[in-house]
Amino acid sequence: MFIRVKSATPVGVSALPIDVEVDISRGLPGLTIVGLAENAVKEGKERVRSALLNTGFMLKSTRITVNLAPADIKKEGSIFDLPVAVGLIAANGWINDEEIEKYIIVGELSLNGNLRRTRGILPIVTLAKKLGLGVIIPRENAREAAIVRDVAIYPCTNLLEVVEFLSKKIKKEPFSDEKVLDVKESYNVDFSDVKGQNFAKRALEVAAAGNHNILMIGPPGSGKTLLAERLPTILPEMEFEETIEATKIYSVANLLRSEKPVVAERPFRSPHHTISDVALIGGGGVPRPGEISLAHQGVLFLDEFPEFKRNVIEALREPMEKGKITVSRARLTVEFPANFMLVCAMNPCPCGFYGSRKRECACSFEQIRRYRSRVSGPILDRIDIQIEVPELEYEDISSGEKGESSKDIRKRVEKARATQRKRLKNEKISTNAQMDVKQIERYCNLDDEGKKIMEKAMERLGLSARGYSKVLKVARTIADLEQEENILPSHLKEALQYRSLDLTRF
Repeated sequence: MFIRVKSATPVGVSALPIDVEVDISRGLPGLTIVGLAENAVKEGKERVRSALLNTGFMLKSTRITVNLAPADIKKEGSIFDLPVAVGLIAANGWINDEEIEKYIIVGELSLNGNLRRTRGILPIVTLAKKLGLGVIIPRENAREAAIVRDVAIYPCTNLLEVVEFLSKKIKKEPFSDEKVLDVKESYNVDFSDVKGQNFAKRALEVAAAGNHNILMIGPPGSGKTLLAERLPTILPEMEFEETIEATKIYSVANLLRSEKPVVAERPFRSPHHTISDVALIGGGGVPRPGEISLAHQGVLFLDEFPEFKRNVIEALREPMEKGKITVSRARLTVEFPANFMLVCAMNPCPCGFYGSRKRECACSFEQIRRYRSRVSGPILDRIDIQIEVPELEYEDISSGEKGESSKDIRKRVEKARATQRKRLKNEKISTNAQMDVKQIERYCNLDDEGKKIMEKAMERLGLSARGYSKVLKVARTIADLEQEENILPSHLKEALQYRSLDLTRF
């Protein structure tokens, strides 16, 4: 007896259709799973066997072969438990196989037959819509699946409910939740909490307006982390397409929960400096998204930047330039989106007090040079804004005055972003940070005074061609914040102030 059940597996941030083929034949009793299945999939036969017994389905002592096709794609996880169980039940004549053909079926089984939450449901439901099929999924994934409109979604609690539905013993209406996308962003932090540091706040506002990468250099306790954590609060609200993109990534990474099935706030990821390059950029036998993809449409904050391993820092080059990362394996190549704002923080020296007015630095010149050289020139060239965050004075800390709120700063940022979208609407980009060389030449024209300023800056700071372009991009963003059509000399001068490491080069 041969039965085929349609299923799917997440690959990257999309999904691929998988046929679960079940064959029952004469021979020594046993259940074998083939089709490039890893251990978690093969272990599923024990979960399936126990779930069937505890649900009341007694398998005959026959030879059972389960093939997961196509066989050249590696299968992982517990997502195939439910389709394997359904295939076995259908092969024994308890379900009409014609009814099975209408659905993509996915889900993990517990030993008593209950269905557990499964990762990657959002891209799987998107695939089902594309193929014109319904989906049968665990009930815990129902709200996540409801994000996709115009597809028949049938969430179930256990295996018995699935069998009764497919055998038409019970009727189920397709699940929908019209309010699933009505989740509003909510931040527990605000820029008004930050005392002093007006220069740093202004730099972060410029960075947010143009989607520029930023590096903050300052002694311990100067507020670098405090500022970075509040950056998402001044970024524009996520648009519908951005929300779906981010939610798909978190679905594949299994980071969504039933009570919050949508990524409503700009992501803020802050990995520890001991992170590996695979954990940062993504990978594994079947590639999973890394921290840079989890920060898609949000902020990736790397504190203690020079303490990260050299190969980890260098791995940032491609995604910083292209907004995506390609992970290649022997049998599979996957592309993950990685359009994030990079925010880095570092001390000025190993002890942290070089340049301090309050504490004496204990580091030698060579120690400082070696510490700063851990961050390579090519990476620094890709960071648009580099600022110093000085120590706070007593007057700043003790002041009872509230700083400008995130809401007020965000209004200016959104206005600047709107100006950029209008200007770049035919360029397939939306922010100044994404401009290439031709677009910079087109939209960053300088007058004679501006050209003289940049000529002197090139001579004094030793800017590379990329550094020169970064200054022009930042100046363009400053002009957009002030709603100026042209880049003025004052905009260039401010942009040049945001090149601290060029001004204090060792």
